[in-house]
This record gives sequence, C-alpha cells and structure tokens, in this order.
Amino acid sequence: MRSARSSLQDQGYDVKTIDLYEKSWSPVLDRSDFSSASTYFKPQAEQMAAAHAGTLAAEVRADLEALLDADLLVLSFPLWWFSLPAILKGWIDRVFVMGTVFGGDHGLFDQAALAGRKAVLLITTGGSPDSFGEGRQFGVLKTHLFHIHLGMLRFVGYDVLEPIVTYGPAHLDSGNRDAALFAVHDAFEQIATRPALSLTTPPGPHFP
Repeated sequence: MRSARSSLQDQGYDVKTIDLYEKSWSPVLDRSDFSSASTYFKPQAEQMAAAHAGTLAAEVRADLEALLDADLLVLSFPLWWFSLPAILKGWIDRVFVMGTVFGGDHGLFDQAALAGRKAVLLITTGGSPDSFGEGRQFGVLKTHLFHIHLGMLRFVGYDVLEPIVTYGPAHLDSGNRDAALFAVHDAFEQIATRPALSLTTPPGPHFP
C-alpha cells in the first residue's frame, strides 16, 4: 500500500488512505447504522432512507464522501479464503450505499454512480505464482477474484483494471521483497494506461 501511495503521490495524485484496522472499522451492517430503523430490518431500504434523510452514520458518510470524490479506488488486501478479508467486505457492505452509488436514482453497471471511474485490486497471496493457474493447486486467480471484480466493483460502475498481485511475500528474502515493492511502484506509475478487464463471462473453468 505504501509503495502504491508513494508512486501515485510522486505523480501528483492526491491520495487518501483509509486504514480499516487502524480505525477499528466495524464490518457489520446492522441496525446500529441507522437512527430510525423500521421493525422489519431491510438493510438496503434503510441505506436509501438514511442517504435521502442525511442520517447515515458519521463514519460511513465520511468514507462515502471520499469514495465519491475519488477517480481511482485501490483496494489493498491479502487474499483471504480466496476472497476479501471480512473487514474489507464489511466496508463495502456499509459504504457502497444503495441510493447513492447504485440503485434509487442510479442504475447498475454503466448507469451506476461510479461509472467512468477506475478501480484496481492490489493484493498479496500466500501461494507462489506456480500454485495458481489451470490445473494448479489453487486454481485460476482471476476466477477467485471474479465476484469482486464484477459483483462489487463493476456493479457500481467502475472500469476494473487488471489486478496488481504480489505472490507469496512472506516467503521472499529481502532482495526479492525490495523487487516486489518496486514492481508495485512501477505498476502504479503506469496506472493511467493499465488495461481494463473484460467481465462478460467468468474466467477459468466453468462449474455446473
């Protein structure tokens, strides 16, 4: 994350970092987010009502404003059970507010509020490059990421860029760690021209 941030700042980008662990972010979307939740609790309906009334929880409103202000969203995380860590999934649950980033006056995908902006995953893995791929122990990485790319990011309008992946950093010696950090820095130097993914069909093997 720091290498990516440094690269963007060196190019003149204004970067806002949200460290979910540092601020002890609650990943649970529940009644406590809403001051006047109805007896039958339907989270998305409550989000829409709170967004319209201006009563979103303060921490949600702050991060939502940062999200809406950003041209590029970078989600930086370790691949966890082939997906997002719970704290980051909970951030998406609470901050991708229905009626503000999608739904309500906004549609989905190209009609959603974040259409025309870019998003990229900056991830680390526990496994080596050789452990991912067709017929490999951990399968095709883009298959694991597809629900994030399509169902979270593209869903709210983002053009989703090719992920930036560091494989098995815990197993690298200091020299290779430095090289991996440089590769991240270099990838973000080229972020303006990084290709977007085609997300019309799932990559990798298809399951019944």
